[in-house]
Amino acid sequence: MPRSLKNKVVLITGASSGFGEHAAHLFAQEGAKVVLAARRLDRLQKLADEIQDAGGEAIAVPVDVASQEEISLMVETTLDVYGKIDILFNNAGFGRLDWLENLSPRRDIQTQIDVNLTGLIQVTREVLPHMLNRRSGHIINMSSVAGWTAAPLYSIYAATKYGVRGFTDALRREVKHLGIEVSGIYPGPAETEFSEHTGKSNAKKKASSPKWAKMSADFVAQKVIDIAKRPRRTMILPWWFGLIIWFDNHFPGISDLVQNNFAKKHHL
Repeated sequence: MPRSLKNKVVLITGASSGFGEHAAHLFAQEGAKVVLAARRLDRLQKLADEIQDAGGEAIAVPVDVASQEEISLMVETTLDVYGKIDILFNNAGFGRLDWLENLSPRRDIQTQIDVNLTGLIQVTREVLPHMLNRRSGHIINMSSVAGWTAAPLYSIYAATKYGVRGFTDALRREVKHLGIEVSGIYPGPAETEFSEHTGKSNAKKKASSPKWAKMSADFVAQKVIDIAKRPRRTMILPWWFGLIIWFDNHFPGISDLVQNNFAKKHHL
C-alpha cells in the first residue's frame, strides 16, 4: 500500500531547477507542504507562486548548502513554519567535468565536494534529530550513476557521488530501527541544466550522451514521488543502467580498456 503524501512537510534542496523543481510540483499535487530551498531566490519564489496558484502550499527559503549557518537557518525556518519535516529530499548538486589537472582547486574541486557531499551530509545531520524525536521520517538522497561507475572527466564528481552512496547506505543502517527511512536515487543522463554548468571542456562534448539516452526531468521527479510513497534502499535510473554497473563491477578490465581508449584519444 503506497503511503499518502497529503499534509507531509517536504524539504527540497536544489529546488530551483531540474529534478528538484519538477519534484516540488509533483509533491504539491499530492497534497504535501513543500519547502523550496536553493541559492536562487527569484527562481524559488516563482516556483512557490506557481504551486500556490495551482492550489498547493509552498514556501521559498534561500540557502547555500556549502554554508553551515544557512543550513541551520533553513531547517529552523521550516520548523518554525510547520513544526516538523517528514521528508528531506537532498537534491542540491552540480558537476565540473574536465581532466583533473584542468580543474580549479577551489571553484571546481573544493566547491563540488562542499555542495555535493559535505552539504548533503550537513543538511541531513541538521534535520535528523527532529525526525529521531518523532521516530518518523524519510531521507531521499539524489546521487548519480557516477556513484557506481566512474568515467574519465568525472573524477571529482564521481568521488562526491560515491561518497553520497556510502553515506546513504551507512545512515540507513544506523537509523532504520528508529523509524527513519533512507533511500538513494542514482539517475543516469537526463535533460536538465546540469550540462550547462559542467564547464567548457572539449572532451566533455565527445563524452556527452545522445539525446535518445536522456531521461526527462519530469520522469526522474515522478520516480522521486514513487520512492517517497514506497520507500526502498536504492533506485537506479533508467533500469538498464543497472546492467552497465553490473558489467563494470564484474568485468572491470574490459571497462578500463574502453574508457582508457577514450582518454587516450581525447586527453592530449
